[in-house]
Amino acid sequence: MEKALVERLEAAVARLEAAAASGASFSSAPRDFGEVPGASDPAIVAYDEFVAQAIGRLTAAAEKIGGKVLDATKVLAEAFTVAKDLLIQAKQLQKPASMANAQDFFKPLNDVIGKAIAMTEGRRPDYFNHMKSVADSLAALAWVAFLGKDCGMSFPTAHVEESWQMAEFYNNKVLVEYRNKDPDHVEWAKALKELYVPGLRDYVKKYYPLGPVWGPVGGAPVSQPKAAAPTPKAPAVKAPPPPAPPSAPLFSTEKSPKSAKPKEGMSAVFQEISSGKPVTSGLRKVTDDMKTKNRADRSGVVNSTAATAPAPEKTSRGASFAFKSGPPKLELQMGRKWVVENQVGKKDLAIDDCDSRQSIYVYGCKDSVLQVNGKVNNITVDKCAKFGIVFKDVVAAFEVVNCNGVEVQCQGTAPTISIDNTSGCQLYLSKHSLGASITSAKSSEMNVLVPSGVTDGDWVEHALPQQYIHSFKDGQFITSPVSHSGA
Repeated sequence: MEKALVERLEAAVARLEAAAASGASFSSAPRDFGEVPGASDPAIVAYDEFVAQAIGRLTAAAEKIGGKVLDATKVLAEAFTVAKDLLIQAKQLQKPASMANAQDFFKPLNDVIGKAIAMTEGRRPDYFNHMKSVADSLAALAWVAFLGKDCGMSFPTAHVEESWQMAEFYNNKVLVEYRNKDPDHVEWAKALKELYVPGLRDYVKKYYPLGPVWGPVGGAPVSQPKAAAPTPKAPAVKAPPPPAPPSAPLFSTEKSPKSAKPKEGMSAVFQEISSGKPVTSGLRKVTDDMKTKNRADRSGVVNSTAATAPAPEKTSRGASFAFKSGPPKLELQMGRKWVVENQVGKKDLAIDDCDSRQSIYVYGCKDSVLQVNGKVNNITVDKCAKFGIVFKDVVAAFEVVNCNGVEVQCQGTAPTISIDNTSGCQLYLSKHSLGASITSAKSSEMNVLVPSGVTDGDWVEHALPQQYIHSFKDGQFITSPVSHSGA
């Protein structure tokens, strides 16, 4: 009896071994009840494989560098994990009608991006270019917020490419700085780039070209997300709310609480314009006896009894251009270039429907203000007077050329700002644009205002030098800006 039982058990084991050897499938077996819903989705499996390889390479390089570079890399890895959780949750929730209904759902991603941005703020940290590359690149993950072609942002694949263009400026700085110094930093920068392009771009193009896959209509509303991952700040796209403007508006007529001094220079000009007071109200009327054609002596010398106005101040070359009026324009040409021309006295000009492939050219505008609501490739302001412009993000550069009295406010990021042949330029930078490279030539009265970092809404003004000292030493000229002492 016992021998027969042993033989039956041996036969059963032999059958199981034969089935295993033949490759029989046991997929029909019930799944583990602890499995995460959606984790077996082919798109999620591919995401895990892509992230494990790409971020694994980036982390390996960061571990060799250590310090803040490793900390920033860990935040980046956290953001990619949060993005995966949102993709899984989206399949179980009803698609939101608008971005306003999805703010809470995307908050975890916003919080993580905010954590990366916070690492670049305040006093410029060590490895700033590494930090900035990570913080700016995470805007690419906002592709998960794409809700359709009318949601105000580019299609997911294009959005990833556009976001990386913004971060690549700082990533290239890392490559240039360490090219011949430290291969670990070079490897880190290359791994970061390939994580997004072609990595994330190709993944999104293959699996989510039209954005995340949402659950069926009638499912749970998106306003009740499942508690999931940790956390970043609003991505630099049109979908989330734009950065709040400073509490002291760019063209405000209010005096700064820190100073009771009256406004000077171009601020006074804009204050005069904003007040509605006639610009010519302070000028004296030219009477008939003051006109040359009515004077007897025709000597060119004004009678000492005649009231004389003070001699006008000498203006710089930036104000020497002749203002020629023409038909006003505000239009998009060939789908690539916004043209704003000959606008006079218009304080409510705005460009809303723009994207990062387009450029903006402003020419011959006077006593006007332009608001650019969106990210564009570059902006050029040419031959304008008493002109103000507020913009969010530029991919390449912002330029002011041949202008007289302009005020500029950058609310987002701008890698390069150029001021050329301009008299009077007030430049307001947000905390996100403090890393901008500013170049100037043949210009005067240039002031840059940055957030104080102590009290919200206060600005700290820095004058850019316009005079230089050149001295010949050791066979070459040494150039340094002139410094002024005293009040």
